[in-house]
Amino acid sequence: MDLNLEGKTALVTGGSLGLGHAMASAFHGAGANVALVARREDVLAEAKAEIEADSGGSVGAYSCDVTDAAAITATVERATAELGAIDILVNNAGQSQTGPFEDITDEVWQYDLDLKLMAAVRFTRLAFPGMKERGWGRVINILNTAAKAPPPGSAPTSVSRAAGMALTKVLAGEGAPHNVLVNALMIGSIKSDQVRRGYEASAKDVTLEEYMVRAGKNLPMGRMGEAEECANVALFLASNAASYLTGCAINMDGGVSRVV
Repeated sequence: MDLNLEGKTALVTGGSLGLGHAMASAFHGAGANVALVARREDVLAEAKAEIEADSGGSVGAYSCDVTDAAAITATVERATAELGAIDILVNNAGQSQTGPFEDITDEVWQYDLDLKLMAAVRFTRLAFPGMKERGWGRVINILNTAAKAPPPGSAPTSVSRAAGMALTKVLAGEGAPHNVLVNALMIGSIKSDQVRRGYEASAKDVTLEEYMVRAGKNLPMGRMGEAEECANVALFLASNAASYLTGCAINMDGGVSRVV
């Protein structure tokens, strides 16, 4: 199976920690140049050093508030100038924001949509034309299983992610004639920075590892997923091995979702 990404440039939002870091590492290991996009410069610098320590392509780190349209444009321009035109875009930035519907203010709704939906729209709008012109491109939208089956109390995240799933389908149709493939990964219980934040907000009567083991016992596979397992699927979607796969929303959840 050909998973080689030499000569390609990948941009990963939320690329400094968790799933984004794991995906960026996988792309880099396959030979791609990788642009890491996140907010905190110190964390970005650490992630860049870690990924560069392994053989692969070049790595760039770009501090960016992905809710800011002008900042997104400047980031893409800088990354393209330093690493080359974007061939692979992973829209991964986001955080879990949920609560009772009546308590969600307009400001919270707007921020969530800007962070998750509009960031993906803006990054893709900048990268898509070049991908179509070159006749090769990959867009991977990182969503969650609640986008398919939203439970009570899951807004605004589930609504923003459902919009991201619709965006995936629209882009897949428009990109297909140009060999620009667009897919989504629907994330379930995977060890990530969001899980760490949940642990830090809870009672700490156990270690983080014990917390994740405990949480995993109630899942179908009896464990939480590893970030590297998600990265393996993303690498497949980014490669030529997935050359006839587009418009799909793949559950990356170890069997939790009851919706296929």
